[in-house]
Amino acid sequence: MRIQEAARMAGVSERTLRYYDRIGLLPPQGVTEAGYRIYGEAELLRLQEILFFRELGFELAEIKKIMTSPGYDRREALRRQRDMLIMERNRLSGIIELAERALKGETNMSFAPFDQSELEEKREEYAREARERWGDTPEYAESERRTAGADKAQWAQTQREMADIFAEFAALRGQEPGSAPVQALVEKWQAYISAHFYACSKETLAGLGQMYTADERFTKNIDQAGEGTAALMSAAIAAYCAK
Repeated sequence: MRIQEAARMAGVSERTLRYYDRIGLLPPQGVTEAGYRIYGEAELLRLQEILFFRELGFELAEIKKIMTSPGYDRREALRRQRDMLIMERNRLSGIIELAERALKGETNMSFAPFDQSELEEKREEYAREARERWGDTPEYAESERRTAGADKAQWAQTQREMADIFAEFAALRGQEPGSAPVQALVEKWQAYISAHFYACSKETLAGLGQMYTADERFTKNIDQAGEGTAALMSAAIAAYCAK
């Protein structure tokens, strides 16, 4: 089926599928002469696996590391996903039961159903395995090294600087992504990443810019500064990196 049909069936956007292709996570079965991406059964099954991971809160980088590993075992991955989803279902059932009791007028001060620590532990365990196996890229290693030595005050300052840059982008919404003020901010953002995390090349920056709109969690976080901020950053970075 074409990308439009695959996106509609999976409940994702065409832009998301195109991005998954660009980062090598979900290449299509082929491309027609007219340029349409075509998805077959194998690609749809892989997409389903990706969405299982996403439902459990895994980052795209982690999913790619896990699924592109030579030792990736689809059945084992599905088993672990099922176990974590059951844990989440049981937790939500507990919250629903607590709400029903409250509606009946019962007084119950239990907060146990809200505890996500067990699920977080399982998710981190899986992610930790991925980091141990594949966390050897220069960018990952450099980021780990730099952030490991930061104390709470330093990290809080780093976060404030990030929020300030997002706010500056938000203030420029409505301007063209390629305009001088917006492009200056992209340069500032690149310098910020290089200063606090890892050497941010144009290639790396371009990949980050794509994620700001392809990954809803990035979009939601950045758009706390104002709706449309992530879209502006993404478009501005694309223009900057095309120079």
